[in-house]
Amino acid sequence: MTYQQTLDYLFARLPMFQRVGAAAYKANLDNTHKIVELLGKPHQKLKCIHVAGTNGKGSSSHMLAAVLQQAGYKTGLYTSPHLVDFRERIKINGKMIPKNYITDFVEKYKEPFELIEPSFFEWTVGLAFDYFANEEVDVAIIEVGLGGRLDSTNVIKPNVSLITNISFDHVNLLGDTLEKIAAEKAGIIKTRIPVVVSQYQSESGPLFNAVAKELKSPIEFADKQFKIIDHKILNDLLNTTILNKKTNTTLNIDLDLTGLYQLKNVLGVLKTLEFIEEAGFMIRPDDITSALKQVVKTTGLNGRWQTISEKPLMIADTGHNEDGIKNVIANLKSSTYNQLHFVFGAVNDKDVSKILQLLPKDAIYYFTKANIPRALNENELLEQAQKINLKGKTYSTVKSAIAAAKKAYKKNDLILIGGSTFVVGDALAEDISDK
Repeated sequence: MTYQQTLDYLFARLPMFQRVGAAAYKANLDNTHKIVELLGKPHQKLKCIHVAGTNGKGSSSHMLAAVLQQAGYKTGLYTSPHLVDFRERIKINGKMIPKNYITDFVEKYKEPFELIEPSFFEWTVGLAFDYFANEEVDVAIIEVGLGGRLDSTNVIKPNVSLITNISFDHVNLLGDTLEKIAAEKAGIIKTRIPVVVSQYQSESGPLFNAVAKELKSPIEFADKQFKIIDHKILNDLLNTTILNKKTNTTLNIDLDLTGLYQLKNVLGVLKTLEFIEEAGFMIRPDDITSALKQVVKTTGLNGRWQTISEKPLMIADTGHNEDGIKNVIANLKSSTYNQLHFVFGAVNDKDVSKILQLLPKDAIYYFTKANIPRALNENELLEQAQKINLKGKTYSTVKSAIAAAKKAYKKNDLILIGGSTFVVGDALAEDISDK
């Protein structure tokens, strides 16, 4: 099979959460255990950092990868979902997995995998473990796909685990309270393996402490040790001064991920790096500051308060749940513009009404849908938006919505693209195809 035929086979045959939602979710690790057994247990050959959380896990994973790569380590990075190219999910030192590795892997394991009947995600996790082990990476950053306890990635035994922010998302699968969601995320905590939590939250902190105590796992809340004492946007970088309360020293970081929500994430990254150093990795302060200044360039991370055009000014952000949208709104409040044009779409398995209530009333909306079956119909989206007096029109594709926003754009306006990871993915795909 060609690479495209291989992708078509994977997309068509395997249930894929990115496209169909809950129907693709497997509430156990049985298939993953069968897959890694078939592959010769590649995950057991890896030194890993396991990253879970509602928001921030992707950014944190990329920051960690950038630092370890800068420090000279061959670094694997597994994340999901992809925005444009499937191969974004599996990288070594910022380079995507080769197409021929994917086609050879599928060809080799097609028949035994079909007997297991895995989901798309389970198959992909197996591919990532196999690739990283065969390429003999020094360390692999493994981002949880959904939840933690029952996520396919949760067969690894990491050197350290990191849990970022906990907020409402996938409540139909993970639970309808922050405590229930946190319990699923806490599933990645392993016996006697250190765990870092980026921020202490009253709803989840006690639970994490209890699980860690039961498993005799050292636990640290990063915001108890580190404190942001100053931050500003300077030369397209998020400049922040961080106090280390333990050493009473300050660290000045220029971060190329300029979303203000990254201030929460970077603290968790710094604490995780301390544990990684204790595990024997050599990381200099210069490696940290240099890497965090060029995370996007080093790892290829996209979609986090990303400026995809200067004229017109067009920014994309993958924030897609209540907390993520609140972070986007906070960034808007720190930005200067005349009129906001918001290209907005959502998926059909989330309560979009709560998200819509958070959005600015004075924006012009371009309601649209991404090119996936899970996308919420743009007319239904408009109907809900009109109930709370949001003004806008509907567009059947992200491309047509962006075109309309560009046409209405005037000097010193801002076009924002978001509401769904997949809306941003479609926008970036169009951006690439235009070049």
